[in-house]
Amino acid sequence: MAGEEISYSEAIMAATDSLYRFPLIKIKGIPLMCHIADNWNSVWAFRPDPLDLLIATYPKAGTTWVQEIVDLLLHNGDAEVARRAPTHHRIPFLEIHSPPPIPSGLSFIEKMDPPRVIKTHLPFQLVPEGFWENKCKVIYVARNAKDSVVSYFHFDQMNQTQPEPGPWDGYLHKFMNGELPWGSWYDHVKRYWLEREKRNILYLFYEDLKENPHREVKRIMQYLDLSLSDDVISHIVRLTSFNTMKENPMANYSCIPDQIFDRSISNFMRKGLVGDWTNHFSPAQNQLFDEDYKKQMKDVNIPFRTNI
Repeated sequence: MAGEEISYSEAIMAATDSLYRFPLIKIKGIPLMCHIADNWNSVWAFRPDPLDLLIATYPKAGTTWVQEIVDLLLHNGDAEVARRAPTHHRIPFLEIHSPPPIPSGLSFIEKMDPPRVIKTHLPFQLVPEGFWENKCKVIYVARNAKDSVVSYFHFDQMNQTQPEPGPWDGYLHKFMNGELPWGSWYDHVKRYWLEREKRNILYLFYEDLKENPHREVKRIMQYLDLSLSDDVISHIVRLTSFNTMKENPMANYSCIPDQIFDRSISNFMRKGLVGDWTNHFSPAQNQLFDEDYKKQMKDVNIPFRTNI
């Protein structure tokens, strides 16, 4: 696996000259980065195995955190096994696509034998239909809107392939209008919520994971039909704490060159807090956001929390 990682890094470096802030193209009304849109037919045609597991999130909702939890659960809490390769090798990103020679998410998936764990940021309606037809298990992680937009803003500043975020106030409006990559946060969290029982989706909240990780890791374990001791669960909780993961090169995306993830702006794993939004929203922005939130979420009652 180490040899593969070297070749992946070399592929990224070889493609650096062709990497830039990719413009967005709409697929079925959802803005996606152009290289994903250009490869959309291959993504939509993907047929998962019934034993494959999908981890779905809107960006910056604790995706990497839950990926690590799942990988450790599947390997009985063995930290060395979980360090066998970077996160995006162990749990490929379904739709991600970049200029050659960087391998796509699908190319990683196709080299793996089922059962596989796969990551996506796609909204429900863009998830390849085979996941639903084959009754695959799906774990969805949702994070409150205010912390989501703050985290996404910092990520879009440091990720040199995402569209230019611009100033904070304008970015906030883009978020409210669903103009960011992968579309509307509101539609994303609502659709998975409404489908959760019919599709046997385990719907998790970032805030619950922060408040009581032992309880939530146990919920994930039970959903995966696993049976691990409380000691192993506690061990997994320790291994997947924010500070531990931030120092883990197999989980912190440190293998991505600075030309792509500009760490002089922000780390990939920045704070991992609930309530950091209070350091960014002005009173006027908060009032505007709250009023818009009530309109966009009036048809559902999802128990989000903006502090714990």
